Amino acid sequence: MSDPTARLALVTNATGFAGPPAVSALLEAGFQVLAHDASFGRGQDWESFSGSRARLEPITEAEPEAVAARALERTGELAVIVSNDHFPAPAHMPDTAPIEEMRSNYEKLLEFPFRLIRAALPHLRAQQAANIVMITSNRMRLPLSGGAFPDAARSGANALVRSLAIDCAKDGIVVNAIAPNFLYSEAYYPKAFFVETERGRDFVRQNVPVGRLADPQEIGEVIAFLATVKTRFLTGAIIDFSGGWPFGPARPQS
Repeated sequence: MSDPTARLALVTNATGFAGPPAVSALLEAGFQVLAHDASFGRGQDWESFSGSRARLEPITEAEPEAVAARALERTGELAVIVSNDHFPAPAHMPDTAPIEEMRSNYEKLLEFPFRLIRAALPHLRAQQAANIVMITSNRMRLPLSGGAFPDAARSGANALVRSLAIDCAKDGIVVNAIAPNFLYSEAYYPKAFFVETERGRDFVRQNVPVGRLADPQEIGEVIAFLATVKTRFLTGAIIDFSGGWPFGPARPQS
């Protein structure tokens, strides 16, 4: 149910990666949350995700401009955009890598968030205030064989954060990123291996100084901080969220 007095927060691709903890943390912080995912067009998927939580509404559009337009139809200030971008990252050697996979990484991890933010910018500038949080990755700190496509797209997304921060600063819009690795998600670090097997737990202990995967609610805390920060001086930051990684030999990463 919509609350016309609440500030609005948009979370994209809400069912995966940092989406669920972002939604929960923003609801807890008092926002009216607009959760975007194309799968919500199927009523059962939305009912399962929403769990009848108050102040939570679905957005089902697929194209980023349509997502922004739907969010801007709501009554109230669009105070926060959490651009939660993720895409499968299997290794592809350069001599056999399918070029369509490069395009898909670019479209999902770089083009989608740029088009979304660009579509919302006139409204955000008129407000003279907004907090944009991009969920990216710090996987490029330890490049791996076969990782050119996601590495390139994630590097571009982090560069985009810095450029957008400069161009939006005069309008009271701050743009920051959280760059995780070793965050638990079924897409990148499935529980069946990394949590429930000794081999998987040992892999994590050997690579992460903290000695475990991050619990999703932990990244939710950081998202809520960046979403609610009042200073306009914190902008263009890319916050590593990886438990001290990297500190050892090259290993698979999200």
